[in-house]
Amino acid sequence: MTSKYSISTQALVAGSLAGIVGFSSSFVIVLHGLQAAGASPAQSTSGIMALSIAMGLGGVILSLLSRMPISVAWSTPGAALLTTTGFIEGGYAGAVGAFLISSLLLIFSGVFKPLGRAVSSIPAPLSNAMLAGILLHLCLAPVHAVSGSPTIGLLIILVWAIMGRFKRLLAVPAALVSVIFVMGMTKGDVLLSSIDLFAAPTLIIPVFSVPAFLSVAFPLFIVTMASQNIPGVAVLAANGFKPEPGPLFTVTGILSLTSNFFGGHAVNLAAITAAMCAGPDAHKDKNRRYWAGIASGVIYIILGIFAGAATSIIGVSPPIYIEAVAGLALIGAFSTALFSALSDSELREPAAITFLVSASGITFFGVGSAFWGLIAGGLLILLRYKGRAA
Repeated sequence: MTSKYSISTQALVAGSLAGIVGFSSSFVIVLHGLQAAGASPAQSTSGIMALSIAMGLGGVILSLLSRMPISVAWSTPGAALLTTTGFIEGGYAGAVGAFLISSLLLIFSGVFKPLGRAVSSIPAPLSNAMLAGILLHLCLAPVHAVSGSPTIGLLIILVWAIMGRFKRLLAVPAALVSVIFVMGMTKGDVLLSSIDLFAAPTLIIPVFSVPAFLSVAFPLFIVTMASQNIPGVAVLAANGFKPEPGPLFTVTGILSLTSNFFGGHAVNLAAITAAMCAGPDAHKDKNRRYWAGIASGVIYIILGIFAGAATSIIGVSPPIYIEAVAGLALIGAFSTALFSALSDSELREPAAITFLVSASGITFFGVGSAFWGLIAGGLLILLRYKGRAA
């Protein structure tokens, strides 16, 4: 007699596909974010490896313990944030110090429930507006790629658009393959000689500073919670799974903390790949879908071990092409965030202010625009409501 929790080939296949899609669809964004924050090639490779293994272990452990398809992913919005932050005091060691503080906040949000509630109390239009402002810069990259190199830029966009017509989840990986193809045709010898198959861990000693906390740690915590952890719980609930959120936030925070010392920024509950693992396509019996979470975790670990090959291949590609692929990958997230930010007529102006300030790229006192955007929108809400109360 087959147990209701017995292994499922269908769930394993669905989870493996989720792992491959989750890695390939946002790999470029994460790599570009780490490099923009000041990571050297060795540090960025180490960071990709650490994040992949952390989210793989998270998926395997949480799925096994809960018997639910818990998917863990790296913080894609957090990586996008890093591309807009600018110079971080202390270099990449300063960024790692900020990552550590963000991870501690993630841990505390699970243990200390008022902190989680405080994040949830931030008006959704403001958090979405901040995210949209963060993403705008990268979403413009495909336009800049066409301007700088019309033939290759248009090829990347065309491949993305055509593949998206038939299989949307494979559109970004196809665009990335087109970049690698172009590099193979134009720089084949360099490409082959640059491949380093395995990733090597690089320990980074963190440096802490107040500007890095305000520019990186605090916004990273907010976007990770608001754009990944909370939606991740919602996706599970929509498919009939209701885990206690606190322990999930704490475990992913601990995994983030571990990856930080090797250059990773943050891992969290998955949203898109969570739907692939938790939905009926994984298995008609929801009790057997947890094998999808385990399978995706194993795939992440394997891909993390071989992260050196992926990062070395991307490393020889002109940054504008990599940014173009990253921008295409984020268009969906940008449009969703912007729509959500402006859909509430009551808070439309504060959200617009948050979006514009966050997108401006300004820096005051060493603190980046994402923080000031949230502050500007929040102050406008306070002034408006205080005036009405009077």
